[in-house]
Amino acid sequence: MNDGFIPSQLINRDMGRLKGYKELLDFYHGRHWEGYARRGEKRLTFNYAKVVIDKITSYLMSGITFTVEAVKDSDEARARAQRAEQALYQAYEDNNLEQLDFETEIDCAILGDACFKVIWDTETKRVRITTPDTQGIYAWWLGDDTSRVWRVASKYNLSSDEVEILYKVKPKGKTANVVELWTAHEFELWLDDAQVEKKTNPYGFIPFIIYPNLREPKKFWGISDIPQIMEPQQELNRAMSQLSRILELSGNPIAVLENVEESEDIAVRPGAVWNIPEDAKAYLLDLLQGGGVRLHIDYINLLYRILHDIAESPRAAFGGTERDLSGVALQIELQPLLQKVRRKRLIRTDAYNRRNRLILKLLEQYQNESFGNHRLRVVWNPVLPQDLTRLVSNEQILIQNGVHSRRRAMDELGVKDPEMEFNRWLEEREIILRMNKGLNSPSKIKDFSGNRLKAKSTRGKARGRVVEPQTDEIEG
Repeated sequence: MNDGFIPSQLINRDMGRLKGYKELLDFYHGRHWEGYARRGEKRLTFNYAKVVIDKITSYLMSGITFTVEAVKDSDEARARAQRAEQALYQAYEDNNLEQLDFETEIDCAILGDACFKVIWDTETKRVRITTPDTQGIYAWWLGDDTSRVWRVASKYNLSSDEVEILYKVKPKGKTANVVELWTAHEFELWLDDAQVEKKTNPYGFIPFIIYPNLREPKKFWGISDIPQIMEPQQELNRAMSQLSRILELSGNPIAVLENVEESEDIAVRPGAVWNIPEDAKAYLLDLLQGGGVRLHIDYINLLYRILHDIAESPRAAFGGTERDLSGVALQIELQPLLQKVRRKRLIRTDAYNRRNRLILKLLEQYQNESFGNHRLRVVWNPVLPQDLTRLVSNEQILIQNGVHSRRRAMDELGVKDPEMEFNRWLEEREIILRMNKGLNSPSKIKDFSGNRLKAKSTRGKARGRVVEPQTDEIEG
């Protein structure tokens, strides 16, 4: 399948995409002006592009949990699903994925694409998850079906020492271009156009998950958040720089002389005396006369509004509102942002589920586990602040009416490990029941004089004892 592949040919593949990546990264890091500044030219840069991306990513990754649900209704199936869920959380903790996912999302919003690599680490005997630079990722798919990726190449540079440590090969130069070529059946390793390894793919699948920031219909590669705000961002910088120059000149006024052929020692300073001919006129140039500066400010405010509208990030998302908002009013104000976050979460849900499946496949393959048939689910935390008291009350009603299970309620409330929390609740309930059973026995119930009382139901009335919760509240 890989006959005729030469790594050096990758430089001619996706040239437009790779060039676009560099331009987007430059813009994110504040390089908004084209060409070199002329002598004395003022160029102000207000990097809203970076602020908008960081803010949207913070809302997007406000909280996420994963659950594994058994397909069959049996104790064995539920036990396997529980083990799978625990294995996922262990892999997430081992790879510090909470931080890694956040950093990857910022990179994805800038470039428009992101990638995960899920492999088995033979040294540590655990799943290893990394995020290769998408500037070195190349993908091949079948026909017009972009979901059927049959080959992936990963290109990166290593020093000679790193190559020797990782691959036990000594390169010719101080650095080497490394290319990994993966299909579902084969793996090839290339160093500087020389193939050093070719073998059967040990996993049986391509260990890369490539996903877009926002998907363009019929396209494999995604859309960055930056292109749509480039023009208003550049115009805002230009308008602010122009206003700054006007204010600077107004603070250092220009002397204007009329009907004067030449002048000497004309200085603008307090108490200065000018000697000019009888028919000449002298005055200071007032650049702010007639309220002209107001036009510049109004134009800047218009650009500011356009920037927020196009970025789908209302001013309220940055904590500033012209009036007090709460509840539904705040949700309506932030609706553009919520819709953008939802579009992104649809794509991320699929990517994270695919990553979780690869994690479980590797654990089954290398640790002889059997997680059975299960259903993976991603639970996102609400973007806006929630009234926790009201949310708990709603979940309690749903549980009592058999609509939600306790685990589902804990998912909705953002509990990271519902299974562990449910087991703790069972343990506490068992302890309480045992204590109440012992305290409610006839031999334990005595009056204040030490005489044993007649045994009867005293639940909820015994003074100073642990009281068993009502059965309908437990089982509801």
